Amino acid sequence: MSIELIIQNGSKLMMPAVEEGIVWETARKNVPGKLTFSVLKDEALSFEEGNPVSFKKDGKNIFYGFVFTKKSSKDGLINVTAYDQLRYLKNKDTYVYTNKTASEFIKMVAADFRLNTGTIEDTGFKIASRVEDNKELFDMFQNALDLTLDNTKKMYILYDNFGKLTLRALEKMKLDVLIDEETGENFDYTSSIDSNTYNKIKLSYENDKTGKREIYVAQDSNNQNRFGILQYFETIQESTNGKVKADVLLSLYNRKTRNLSIKKAFGNIYVRGGNMLVVKLDLDDIKIMNYMLVDSAKHSFNENEHFMDLKLIGGDFVA
Repeated sequence: MSIELIIQNGSKLMMPAVEEGIVWETARKNVPGKLTFSVLKDEALSFEEGNPVSFKKDGKNIFYGFVFTKKSSKDGLINVTAYDQLRYLKNKDTYVYTNKTASEFIKMVAADFRLNTGTIEDTGFKIASRVEDNKELFDMFQNALDLTLDNTKKMYILYDNFGKLTLRALEKMKLDVLIDEETGENFDYTSSIDSNTYNKIKLSYENDKTGKREIYVAQDSNNQNRFGILQYFETIQESTNGKVKADVLLSLYNRKTRNLSIKKAFGNIYVRGGNMLVVKLDLDDIKIMNYMLVDSAKHSFNENEHFMDLKLIGGDFVA
């Protein structure tokens, strides 16, 4: 396993002596990619916060970001935390926009904050109007993508691809990677109806023109008999198709939530938060043999070992 970590300070490129134990972490949404590592102090090593960092394994791109934290210790090590471009989506601002798709809005904001963009797929659905007041850019983008999901059933993944902000449809994030009892050292599995399970969707719209309140309901009486009534309620705007949204929300949330964590699977550098991979496991109340979504991934590089810890959702495993 060949590891290459480069820090750039101005025009100077440095390949510091890196201690074993590089960790790369990504998540499906609202969290920047993170690289943590330790380097040995020496006279030739000079870098500071804001400097670019690139990390490759066997010549293949993994991480490109910027130094955010340096912590020196008595043993001559500097512990470094670097984040990719998504870290700048923690900036707060106010935006008012009309008749834009989520992808158009993301491109607009990215230009305002001088973020490098790569492939930004067309999300199609036009958001009639939206006010985002004093919110993180992360939250603004996620709101736009959630509205798109609610109205189209299509999920999109926003991530940083080695220095380029990227938006891709979920179905294009599939990998030819198998997780089973052989490739993972251990797993934790839970099922619940305690959160994000709804068998009745109730949407309310205050119609100013008629002076009446319009109610849209979608429900599953069979699951209500099994679990009791678990209701989701929301007040919607004029531009929202209440019936369509209620049906979409019921299809998304009318099920148990199941969470699956995989420990110390064999590492694959292409697996990151937002990817889909094949899982084959026999659990307590369900047999899995399908694609699942990586909610978060933690890669650990030690000596000649590369393992990853994964949190998985999808199918009956929902966020």
